[in-house]
Amino acid sequence: MIDHLIKALHARGELRLAVRVRPSAQRTCIKRLGADGVLRVDIAAAPEDGKANEELVECLAEAFGIRRASVEFLSGHMSRTKRLQLRVS
Repeated sequence: MIDHLIKALHARGELRLAVRVRPSAQRTCIKRLGADGVLRVDIAAAPEDGKANEELVECLAEAFGIRRASVEFLSGHMSRTKRLQLRVS
């Protein structure tokens, strides 16, 4: 599903992503890449005290095979729609 994004990240060294988060979901998982280019992700954590953002970082780092420190928020810390930059380090 996101294989081409993973390949692009490792080929370029960095990748910017638009992510739409659904917090308080049953489980944390990457749902799909929409036709609009936005990655849809369900997050089990509630949007309290940054817990959902932390879980999003962990989920993306694991899925893309990078360190958690390589996932950076560009915008949308308090929004369901976020812009992130992923780097290979």
